Amino acid sequence: MFKSVLIANRGEIACRVARTARQLGLRVIAVYSQADAHALHVRLADEAHVIGPAPAAQSYLAIDKIIAVAKASRADCIHPGYGFLAENAAFAQACSDASIAFVGPPPAAMRAMGLKDRAKTLMEKAGVPVVPGFHGEMQEPKFLQRKAYEDRLSGADQGGRRRRRQGHAQGRAPRRVRGGAWPPPSARRRRRSATSAC
Repeated sequence: MFKSVLIANRGEIACRVARTARQLGLRVIAVYSQADAHALHVRLADEAHVIGPAPAAQSYLAIDKIIAVAKASRADCIHPGYGFLAENAAFAQACSDASIAFVGPPPAAMRAMGLKDRAKTLMEKAGVPVVPGFHGEMQEPKFLQRKAYEDRLSGADQGGRRRRRQGHAQGRAPRRVRGGAWPPPSARRRRRSATSAC
């Protein structure tokens, strides 16, 4: 039975995990960036450790720093929350290598399901019904032009409804799929802007 949990996240999800862990009698360990020193999830924890400056790449996405804190604080497990490293197979593997339980699927499952085309192939082999669509090896421009006209386009490593497009006219399809530039630059710019605003 676990006696302590490190929450590798911030905000609402970190607070929810912290409250539940406290109800279960677990020692709660928080990590935070310098910008979050007075955040609620820090105050809810039994102990908290700074892991870097405000940019997530230098704090909440810094796998080595989080693992180091987990070892130093003797955390029995790490709960990733959602977002950040929650679906990162390398992080789950780092937890396993450090003999710290990862609250989530094993690294192999993440790698198997991380790309939609491979995940759909795996599900088909297991006899699980999947949404019709093309996820095969054929990537020739002329073939993709026809498929883009027939089907909606969505990057293999993208989730949800984001950046899905449908070629309503065959003339538009090659621009959407040419050279592997997907999503288009305009969508990438909008994504960066939205991320910066969060």
